[in-house]
Amino acid sequence: MGSILCGVFLVRASVRRLGLGGIALLAILLVLARMALFVRHLAGHKATHAKAVSRVEAVGWGDRFGDGTPDFLRLSDPADRGAFRRWFALIAEYQAMRPRGEVPEEITDCASLLRYSYREALKRHDAGWFRDTGMDVMAPPGEIGAWHYPETPLGAGLFRVRPGSFVAGDVGDGAFAQFADAKTLVERNAFLVSRDVREAEPGDLLFYRQFGQSSPWHSMIVVEAGMRARVVYDTGPDHGRLGELRRVLVAELLEHPQAQWRPVAGNPNFLGVYRWNILRATL
Repeated sequence: MGSILCGVFLVRASVRRLGLGGIALLAILLVLARMALFVRHLAGHKATHAKAVSRVEAVGWGDRFGDGTPDFLRLSDPADRGAFRRWFALIAEYQAMRPRGEVPEEITDCASLLRYSYREALKRHDAGWFRDTGMDVMAPPGEIGAWHYPETPLGAGLFRVRPGSFVAGDVGDGAFAQFADAKTLVERNAFLVSRDVREAEPGDLLFYRQFGQSSPWHSMIVVEAGMRARVVYDTGPDHGRLGELRRVLVAELLEHPQAQWRPVAGNPNFLGVYRWNILRATL
């Protein structure tokens, strides 16, 4: 009987040792897998950095228009400009069509709608992007070929926040940031096209300055031009409550009961039609 019990204990000890060895082996395999992922990520990061550097070397560190936006960010290919416009308008309008509870939490006013739509339009629109954004697009626009956010020497700092023309020293010294309010977006990151709203194209912006308001700067995104021209915008918070995302025909704006919201040249509150600096071709 004693010998049997001894054998049982030996078997149990062997199983226990095998179990511990298996756990140790699994831990080693996990470490190796993480190392492989890290190496792959590092290789991808190096490739992305190399691509960004290559684009800068090809285009240069200049600022042809003196608007503070480096030429290496500008979409010189008409196909890229078209793709950006379509994505930017589509993303903005999609937010205005989905239930408020599904709208990204960062969108709380007109400027945040611009920032979100701009950034997301410049990303790679792969399966991961659709999963993360929760968007469902029947016919996705073509992809931008020049670069994708944040694959530039500026990294995540996408918006110009300091006055002046771009110089190489602006990289990494606070001239660009992930956040910019409506005033900064219009003054540092876009340029005036016209005060005639009929010249607006999809992806352009309508800016207003409503004097006497606590938040005087307001923006709208043109998502369609022509006979059925329309805009989308966020009304912004109202007495502690979230604002509304709205889709409005330009024809309705032209007849707005409050004259300060009509996009006409005779309205001093209407600043005009603006276009993103990256849509200024370098050639």
